[in-house]
Amino acid sequence: MPVIPEYRLDGKVAFLAGEGDGITPALAGALAEAGAKVFILGPHQPVVEGGMLEVARAGGQALGLFGDPADPASVERSLEALLPLWGRVDILINNSRTPFARPFEEVSPGEWDEVIRRNVGAAYLLCSRIGREMLRQGGGKIVNIISGLAERGLWNSAAFCASQGAVLQLTRALALEWARRNVQVNAVGVGWLTTEDIPDTEAQKDLLVRYIPLKRKGRPEDVAPLVVYLASDACEFTTGQPIYLDGGLMSHP
Repeated sequence: MPVIPEYRLDGKVAFLAGEGDGITPALAGALAEAGAKVFILGPHQPVVEGGMLEVARAGGQALGLFGDPADPASVERSLEALLPLWGRVDILINNSRTPFARPFEEVSPGEWDEVIRRNVGAAYLLCSRIGREMLRQGGGKIVNIISGLAERGLWNSAAFCASQGAVLQLTRALALEWARRNVQVNAVGVGWLTTEDIPDTEAQKDLLVRYIPLKRKGRPEDVAPLVVYLASDACEFTTGQPIYLDGGLMSHP
């Protein structure tokens, strides 16, 4: 991914919390290619190791830890590993997002609480703990990667939609609260994503793809450049905004 000088992240430290959606390694590689050191926290081995491999391919520096981004102990262990070596956190990319699909009347109280814990809880914990480091340093960039379902409904997805809407509102409120303390907080709303390399003509046989105005699902390389921009010093006057990468779905009636 070519990186123009204004978007360089040289000397920056990025904390990337990811799930198994396939885009975390691409985000890690893009951040490293832009010049950032990258710490990766993820609950699964392929997430962390895949991200570290992409950083290595970009010639960057990476650290990683297996752990749940919604678990306070995991976040603390991450900072205990990161701060003594790199001394600061300039960028938080929260890609911790767990889908859940079930008819609302069948969702148990325990399932509802777990969806909120994993999605909203992770966003709260990461923004709170790492945000305090940014406030201490005098600034930083936070990017919460959410679903377009933060603003659109979908059947059999009420719990997940509610969790994404909560993270969007957290993004907006934090942006206002920390604006005068030089911390910009934005969100990237992703649509339907795929990591499969399928020709567009084949992909368009999928009924879901036919509904997307651009007639294809999103790919990791669609998300990474925007995340790098939002994490860069070039992005100084944008905060509290959700930016949707969804092939036009948010404009679809």
